[in-house]
Amino acid sequence: MIPRIHNQGSSTRGLLNYLYGKGTREEHVDPHLVASFDYLMAPDPGRDPSATKEDLQRLLDQPLHLLDEDQRPDQHVWHCSVRAAGTDRILSDVEWGDIARRIVAATGIDPGGADSAGCRWAAVRHADDHIHIIATLVREDGRRPNHHRSGQRAQAAARLIETDYDLHRVTPGDGTAAKRPTSAERHKAERQGRERTAREKLRETVRSASAGAASTDEFFDRLAADGLLIRKRIAPSGDLLGYKVALPDDRNKDDEPVFYAGSTLAPDLSLPRIRERWSLHAVAVSDGEPEPVRPALPPVTHPAFARRRAAAATWQALLIIDHGDDGMAAAQIAAAGEVLDALAKTSAAHNRAELRQAAFVFERASRSHVRAVRGREIALRQAAHDLVHSGPALGRGEDGATTAMVIDMAVFLAITAANWHAKRHHSQQAAAAQQAAEHLRAAYQAAAAHPIATLRQRGQRLLPRIRQRQADLLHQALPELAERIQAEPGWPALAATLADARQAGHDPAALIAETTRRRELDTAASISDVLVWRLRRSAHLPAAPENPQATPARDGRRTPAPTPATPPAARAANPSSRRP
Repeated sequence: MIPRIHNQGSSTRGLLNYLYGKGTREEHVDPHLVASFDYLMAPDPGRDPSATKEDLQRLLDQPLHLLDEDQRPDQHVWHCSVRAAGTDRILSDVEWGDIARRIVAATGIDPGGADSAGCRWAAVRHADDHIHIIATLVREDGRRPNHHRSGQRAQAAARLIETDYDLHRVTPGDGTAAKRPTSAERHKAERQGRERTAREKLRETVRSASAGAASTDEFFDRLAADGLLIRKRIAPSGDLLGYKVALPDDRNKDDEPVFYAGSTLAPDLSLPRIRERWSLHAVAVSDGEPEPVRPALPPVTHPAFARRRAAAATWQALLIIDHGDDGMAAAQIAAAGEVLDALAKTSAAHNRAELRQAAFVFERASRSHVRAVRGREIALRQAAHDLVHSGPALGRGEDGATTAMVIDMAVFLAITAANWHAKRHHSQQAAAAQQAAEHLRAAYQAAAAHPIATLRQRGQRLLPRIRQRQADLLHQALPELAERIQAEPGWPALAATLADARQAGHDPAALIAETTRRRELDTAASISDVLVWRLRRSAHLPAAPENPQATPARDGRRTPAPTPATPPAARAANPSSRRP
């Protein structure tokens, strides 16, 4: 049940014309009253042939005449729509009438009870799934109603109504969500054949352009490259104060572009809030004392290496969310949204759609009333910057395999964010993070299919004694999970990875202990897949072996000849960052 308080208006008759009209797409069917301040004694121009909209207008506006003309409010029309969920049953007129009375009572329009001098109002139904309530903001005694915070009060009433009528329970919000598109914006998008409204499309594009950006110029260059129209707000001093954006083909009735300010797209897309991200040499606070944050790492020019660094940064973010204070965790979750935006922007076509949807829904999880402590999320923001500047990744080879690696880590990050929000009763954010995790799982399946299949083939070609050695190692390191892991389809890929780690000079048992010590595994859909990517990242093994037909480590002896994880061009460009 979604109540929505619309902007106050000045024309009762104008709103009645809409409520009793055919609608912009002739979607209004059988408009009629379901409730009113006088218990349905008001004239109903929808079903009473002798009643007119003018009659209803005069009745509703009569309290205005209790005031001198110069005392009458200019914006005296209060308008609230109440919509049921698509999965709810069709409510009767009697039920909608009761819902309308509960909404006007909760919002202070007509409190009822001992207060018999409320505002005049009427509830009109012109569709199965919603009603509109119109009221005059002058009480019967000539005073103004106390309808302060009526939106929040209507939402609280709606939660009780959902329970009483056994309707879909809407997840309660905390006022940090981006503004929802209006019904007019939705109808306009439908007429134009758009999947999303202009507001939603602009929000997604601006968020993507801001991901990993390091300056105002870079941010605006990306917006222009994405085809948006831009208006900058400049102070008399020449300082840049803000910006507005528009889609070139989204125009009003005068054929002018419809611009939206960044702050109206989402609270964290205002220019001051975006600029906070660009201070990569910010100061973090630890135990009340300023602590310098390490400088930004050198830029990455290769997609695979950028993805390895993003996986490492995501791992560190997981630990901070688990063990840091709330402010530090909130900063990590906000920066995680930038990484998802950057991944969606640069990934191969076969998993881009799911990554875009994951980034789109995770946007809600990135904001809460917990104030983020800036500075500790620099590694994630640097990772987003590197992903964007390294360019699009191929869907095969090391690019494709490291994409699977970072998406696998992002699944855990989304789940961790969901749990963090749930513990603090941030219901909408927790639900959004869980939804993002589902899209990330789908993206992972697309990205990991080929590299995991290749590693499985290599594992299946291991000599029997080598396979047994890996099985014994697994039982020694993870006795509670060993049987489950060996029953998974991905076990041969893990066996091949353990053999690769030994051949590269590592102690596989120590690697497993390190990668499992600080994060749980039993909630993973495939523990073997998770271990494959954690081990290959920690041991700096190639995500996609250069010779997939080779059989790893036949004799099990350690040979100190690890295959570099970073391509030669990237290593030459970044000599100081060989170990992400």
